[in-house]
Amino acid sequence: MSSRSVGQSLCVRQPVGTPLPHVDREQPTKELAHLNYLAIQSLKVLFDEQERLFSRRMVWTGQGFHREAISRSGTMIALLGLHRIEESGAQHDFNLAAIQEAILQDITWVRSAGDVGLLLWFTAVCAPERLPAVLNDFDVNATLALCADSRRGHTQGLAWFLAGVAHARQADLRLHEDLIDVAVAAFRKLLRNQRERGLFGHVASPRSVCEIVSTCFGTFADQIYAVYALTTFAQSFEIEEPLESALNCANALCALQGDRGQWWFRYDTRKGCVADRYPVYSAHQDGMAPTALLALEEATGQKFHAAVWKGLSWIAANNELGTDLRSSDQAVIWHSIETQKRITRHWETACSCLHLAREPVMKRLRIGYEIRPDHFGWLLYAFGSLAYVRASFS
Repeated sequence: MSSRSVGQSLCVRQPVGTPLPHVDREQPTKELAHLNYLAIQSLKVLFDEQERLFSRRMVWTGQGFHREAISRSGTMIALLGLHRIEESGAQHDFNLAAIQEAILQDITWVRSAGDVGLLLWFTAVCAPERLPAVLNDFDVNATLALCADSRRGHTQGLAWFLAGVAHARQADLRLHEDLIDVAVAAFRKLLRNQRERGLFGHVASPRSVCEIVSTCFGTFADQIYAVYALTTFAQSFEIEEPLESALNCANALCALQGDRGQWWFRYDTRKGCVADRYPVYSAHQDGMAPTALLALEEATGQKFHAAVWKGLSWIAANNELGTDLRSSDQAVIWHSIETQKRITRHWETACSCLHLAREPVMKRLRIGYEIRPDHFGWLLYAFGSLAYVRASFS
């Protein structure tokens, strides 16, 4: 890959095919097979047969699951993972074509740049033949100016949009001239949120007291989606500059990873430290972090395996509660380890702002007994092609 600056006039070569992320073959695949199996079983529980979409979440009550309304974004992320499983040749019971049709037949819910990006991403990967129609439905080049999340510089929305445009470019190389300008514009807006220590703030242009605080802090989701978007943008358009920004952020995250592999919830971007530790989400540990870090490894050659495997070990009882979050009884992976009271999390943020020592919270932690489709979609997207799905419980 040749080095270019996005500030220059670009003449982009046709990119070579982007290989899927790989894991070290010396590492055992039994654990990955088990996670893939549980992800598919969990998605079966979450699927709403009548709506042909996945529920936003289901909460375990002790006697059964309470189902919430469907989620189109969660469904698209689930389909990204299931598509990867299908590509590997593994079997599942979902009619992906019917679910895709249920998503694409109604796009009135798309209202933000992040929504547009996720829809492009999903369509480019799962139904590339429908990509021209989706692009015809939206003025992608005007999205950044029209949508509130992009105007205010929300990191996750910009990251999803940039990733979606990059995947659209990968799916149809003829779209280079149509997409390069908006991709570069999204990249520049996203980069404005990255601070000197490599971490991304949650928002660039606050409109409330809460969002003023958000300029100084960024969630793990902000960081990891930015890493993935920058990596995919660099690969799709063969531009090296975004990889430096992605590496700066990824290295900062790995330096702050917990001693048990925790990817913490919120970061102080000014000081480059952890602001809020909890909740720690299973989706971050076994889905989102592996998706982004293994993609970045593939693009740069820098190894992130140790951090990824350490994060996975947190799911399997190497966590604060010493509890395996993989439930053999329910055939699911539970959502999180969290504080029992929300005020505890806000107190951690206040301590970070005021440079005060934080009190231990170990005795006030609990498991979040719920499941969400995006969790299992990202897990399968990261590992669906790397290990057999058919596995028995260990």
